[in-house]
Amino acid sequence: MRVNNNIAGADYYPADQNGNMLLTAKTMYGLEGVLAKELEALGAKDIMPLNRAVLFHGDNRLLYKANYCLRTALSILKPIYSFEAKNEQELYNGVLDYPWERLLNPDGTLFITPVVYSSLFNHSLYCAQKAKDAICDRMRKMFANRPTVVREEPDLLINLHIAENKVTLSLDSSGEPLNRRGYRVQTQQAPINEVMAAGLIGLADWHKDCNFFDPMCGSGTLLIEAAMYAMNIPAGYYRHNYAFTKWADYSMPEWKNVIEWADRQIADFDYEICGSDVSNSAILSAQQNIQKAHLHKDITLERADIAQAQKPQGNTLIITNPPYGERLEEEDINLLYETIGTAFKNNFAPSQAWIISSNLEAFKHIGLKTSRKITLYNSNLECRYCRYDLYQGASNGSDYTHSDQ
Repeated sequence: MRVNNNIAGADYYPADQNGNMLLTAKTMYGLEGVLAKELEALGAKDIMPLNRAVLFHGDNRLLYKANYCLRTALSILKPIYSFEAKNEQELYNGVLDYPWERLLNPDGTLFITPVVYSSLFNHSLYCAQKAKDAICDRMRKMFANRPTVVREEPDLLINLHIAENKVTLSLDSSGEPLNRRGYRVQTQQAPINEVMAAGLIGLADWHKDCNFFDPMCGSGTLLIEAAMYAMNIPAGYYRHNYAFTKWADYSMPEWKNVIEWADRQIADFDYEICGSDVSNSAILSAQQNIQKAHLHKDITLERADIAQAQKPQGNTLIITNPPYGERLEEEDINLLYETIGTAFKNNFAPSQAWIISSNLEAFKHIGLKTSRKITLYNSNLECRYCRYDLYQGASNGSDYTHSDQ
């Protein structure tokens, strides 16, 4: 689905006769497989997981569905043009060559987000500036007027990606990153990203057939994402703004149809979703966020130290994101993880428990063997996401299987 341009090594990425086009869903490291499964469920074609992204093909309806429904995508990009450039002049010339007048009015607004991994270009903001100059110069020459650069809700949000000498220009259809669901009122220190929280639930392969519990819930992100997943509430249910609504080919009827289609699938959940935290302020934050999401009747909160916390009766999936130790003494963080392990062993069986943390030393103090380990990046921190299978009556780590998967 490429058409050669008159710039050496350049390609356009048009839609085919059925309206299908190349699209890119960006995500966090380690969540590519979960995102690929989500896209498959939505009907995407030619799905190809990459590093922190998944390529796929689909039409405008699928682009709308991806923005509204995907839980583990940060943004949905529509590549439109690529070329090779070895210096700033070639970058300028390549961007200048694209017919931007098809996408943007001369008195419109734009913003360029640069992502640069190149030994040839070492200043991403300068690359964005050169690209902006090229677009504005082309429009000024054609219309004696030029677009204005604005950061908030521009008419056209452009992603400029440079990998060595390969320049790819894409339209960002999402605008504000998709992890900003719209339900957060309050947060605690270092809150987990909503996309990461959804990814942790996806990696745990939860079939919505048991309770969900987070014994160190902070501001409640994991609980809210679990409730949204369990009840089929679309990821974009609380959002209102998407960049694609300003595109020339935007179809309001199609977009409304996608929203109605997705919202019809919202359903009740037959098990419990519960959370606890030792901090009063964390519980207050969680309550406010849960209230904003209108899930206060579906999520139960309790103020309790993890040593005293009680999981719901019956089989339960436990996922938690404890402190990693950046603000705690080593002795304190090791004791905390030892307490987590004791609580798992004595209070939380039977259940499957998962912990994400970047503190590999503290993990050792949990004292239980893992049945699975997954490497993830939470923000810029390399983390392990570890699973513990907790059996009724187990008294020590010898009852647990071990795998380094």
